[in-house]
Amino acid sequence: MPDFKIDTDWAFAQYERVRDVLPSAEFPATSELINHLGDLADRFDVFLLDAFGVLNVGETPIAGAPERIAALQAMGKLAIVMTNGASLPAKTSLAKYKRFGFDFTAQTVIASREILSASIAAQPKITWGVMSLKPSRLDQFPAPLLDLGDDQTLYDKVGGFILLGSADWTDTRQNMMVESLLKNPRPILVGNPDIVAPREDGLSLEPGWFAHETARATGIAPIFSGKPFDAIFAEARRRIPDTIPNHRIAMVGDTLHTDILGGKAAGFGTVLIVDHGLFAGKDVDSYIQASGIVPDFIAPTT
Repeated sequence: MPDFKIDTDWAFAQYERVRDVLPSAEFPATSELINHLGDLADRFDVFLLDAFGVLNVGETPIAGAPERIAALQAMGKLAIVMTNGASLPAKTSLAKYKRFGFDFTAQTVIASREILSASIAAQPKITWGVMSLKPSRLDQFPAPLLDLGDDQTLYDKVGGFILLGSADWTDTRQNMMVESLLKNPRPILVGNPDIVAPREDGLSLEPGWFAHETARATGIAPIFSGKPFDAIFAEARRRIPDTIPNHRIAMVGDTLHTDILGGKAAGFGTVLIVDHGLFAGKDVDSYIQASGIVPDFIAPTT
């Protein structure tokens, strides 16, 4: 893991460093400033909501967010969670949002875990070694998965690697995976493409960071599930009535390179929330100018 501060500038630089593997899109010349999502009720029929930085920060719901989403739902708006959180099973994630005060259903929560499961099913039938967390329920995936620990022989015998949750990952484990892949190249699937995520005490390193580091060290291109890549947006589009056109759908998130880039590449409107996630306390205009990723709307809060 890096021995320097993981902050907004560092995270932004890492996302820019991997722009060549991210989708491309065309953006508006400028963004329109709004107060909150309620200001967009007449412009959009569907709100695709990132979780971290939009609905919650770590295990804390954002003040006013449950009420705002409930008000949009009461107006007949479709609110769908689009999260790169791949570690928890769908039922566990849904229970968490209900505990936070949100009224979502299984049909209105899309996690990159679902996209990962489809990706696993499309691969040859092998045993995978997994970067995971204790509550990850590896038995729910459509292939044999082994939790990677500190035994090098396990890294060497699995047929491929899945990066699911990184809270328990260590430098030692990262080095063992890289060394094993250098000896015997195998596929890498990434359940969470995020490089960082906002927590109560700062930014955490997420599986996307380790995936890109592994790619640089081994030359193996990972297969990513989740934002900003197209499969999760295609799944969202499948759950939205055909009568609703893309320009009436808004992707709402706290990051430029995952939420805004991914949403715009999918043909949707985009809303950047700036007070609770990656850009909290920062002048977001400088990051927009440096990246060229311009949201349609910018709001301080959900």
